Amino acid sequence: MYINRLIEERLEKVSKMFPVVLVTGPRQVGKSTLLKYKYKHYEYLTLDDPLLLNIAIQEPGLFFRNHETPLIIDEVQYAPEIFPYIKMIADNSNKYGIFFLTGSQQFYLMKNISESLAGRVSILELQGLSAREIFNINFNKHFIPNDEYINARKKDIKHYKNIWNIIHKGSYPAMYKSEIDWTEFYSSYVKTYLERDINDLINIKDQVVFMNFLTALAARTGEILNYENIAREIGVSSPTIKNWISVLETSGIIYLLQPYTPSALKRAIKTPKLYFRDTGLVCYLTKWMTPETLKAGAKSGNIFETFVISEIIKSYTNEGKDYRGSIFYYQGKDKKKKLNDGSFIDLDSEIDLIIEENNILHPIEIKMTANPKQEMANSFHVLDKIKSKKRGLGAIICLYDKQLYLKDDLVVLPIEYI
Repeated sequence: MYINRLIEERLEKVSKMFPVVLVTGPRQVGKSTLLKYKYKHYEYLTLDDPLLLNIAIQEPGLFFRNHETPLIIDEVQYAPEIFPYIKMIADNSNKYGIFFLTGSQQFYLMKNISESLAGRVSILELQGLSAREIFNINFNKHFIPNDEYINARKKDIKHYKNIWNIIHKGSYPAMYKSEIDWTEFYSSYVKTYLERDINDLINIKDQVVFMNFLTALAARTGEILNYENIAREIGVSSPTIKNWISVLETSGIIYLLQPYTPSALKRAIKTPKLYFRDTGLVCYLTKWMTPETLKAGAKSGNIFETFVISEIIKSYTNEGKDYRGSIFYYQGKDKKKKLNDGSFIDLDSEIDLIIEENNILHPIEIKMTANPKQEMANSFHVLDKIKSKKRGLGAIICLYDKQLYLKDDLVVLPIEYI
């Protein structure tokens, strides 16, 4: 059963504007399934095939004599030798949408694409299934907590039944197409995809140590990165940890949410926060084996926050928008409290997410609660120090079942509103 993907609209649009379309994203998120479904008459080739890969590397000209456009070529990062030929064919054809490429290692892809296909390629980022896609909601606007978005979103709201089942199951499409064993799927994913792909990028000498690293990282989802702390726990150097984290980021397994550090907030932490892209993978690595144990567990808040951040990112990528310069977090000591004697003390302040759009800052608190309170947004006022920008409507995203304004500038949004 094919699950409709919200990115299809953007895919169709750019295929009529560019000769080459590259769909990036982690393995198993449905890149080739999407392209084969939408473009059934295109020849499909995968460079996971050793014979095809060898020809593509050794004889790229012969490769394209054997296979004429239009083409879908899967995992193109394995054969950068074909990019100059794709450029030449694209330049000579004067047609749009003749190449659809996929790749799961973004760093090397982007380097080769920028050198070989600049101006000829549109790049789309596909993540795992969003909750909108799982529940078949045909709403494709990126999340932003303003009145325009909220009014549009409420017209197509569906209650997310068993949301903890979704969080635990994860977002890989295979989990929703058939009765598949959860443990078996993630065990295979880690072994077949992570270990192989990682070894393509870095030579892991000890697989046990690397698995311990993955587990330690999963246990820290939703936390500020501390390379030294992880290095001590695993028994490797901090530079090694930084290298491994960089590889996981470029492979689309994790996301580093950057801190918001304008000059007006002089005491903001400048280290990124770590989030896994898929909560099912987090649960597998940290051994939360059922939705029930996850919900009641010590890390449920962090994993709920990870799910919300991932859903917001998907709302951007599915619309074809870049989220990297738009979403941040804040933590620091830029807020002060006046004591009875007239002196001041510094207070820790934290904002889980800040979305910037049109020079307006929207602060967001993410809480695994069905009982939201105004006090949860007390840190939002720290953004008023930034005189060059306006603080817009803030939100508490939580498990409350209704949209509710707590103040003129603060709204409670159920998770269904993402």
